[in-house]
Amino acid sequence: MEHVQAYPPPATPSAYPPLATRVSVIGPQYCYPQPIDLVVVRKFLTISEGKFAVTDIYGNVMFKTKGKFFSIHDRRLLTDAAGNPVCTLRHKIMTVHDRWQVFRGESTEEKDLIFTAKRSSMIQLKTKLHVFLATNPKEDVCDFRMEGSWLERSCFIYSGERNTILAQMHKKCSVESEFLGKDKFMVTIYPNVDYAFVVALIAILDGINNDDDFE
Repeated sequence: MEHVQAYPPPATPSAYPPLATRVSVIGPQYCYPQPIDLVVVRKFLTISEGKFAVTDIYGNVMFKTKGKFFSIHDRRLLTDAAGNPVCTLRHKIMTVHDRWQVFRGESTEEKDLIFTAKRSSMIQLKTKLHVFLATNPKEDVCDFRMEGSWLERSCFIYSGERNTILAQMHKKCSVESEFLGKDKFMVTIYPNVDYAFVVALIAILDGINNDDDFE
């Protein structure tokens, strides 16, 4: 019997050397010693629950979002496959740089703030988000940054101002997926990097560009 290789193939450990220290933002349980490939699925024709989901390469759902996408209080809950809350993404309306705050579980209290993400400037031809941990309230220097092209589904997540790559996204599109009203793209998370944190950042980026009608 011929062996059929799953597409895309899992990331190979040799291509992504592990970081010297673990990058845990949402929780250490989301840090794996091997690289992880995830698939982000966006349903263009749906504007309610389930518009944004993340699966493994075999199609098993790992994360979903719940919440209203076009409302005065733009708040989305990121859950695991069983519906357990992972974190809450809150868009601060009327902020200059599209500021988003991420809290633990379903909370929106300041004591449960994990990190804040915002555009580095108002007008951008390319995506550039700066991420600040709750332990960095002055926001003089970002703790992480996300750069690339959302339209091309090609972005990289870096550690601070350094060029150490933590994760990267790249397009995976087919005639079938477009016909079904879905856009799929891949995300490769490097070893020892919090993959729930990466998913939360991509959900924020999706929210920013959804508001801008870049779809």
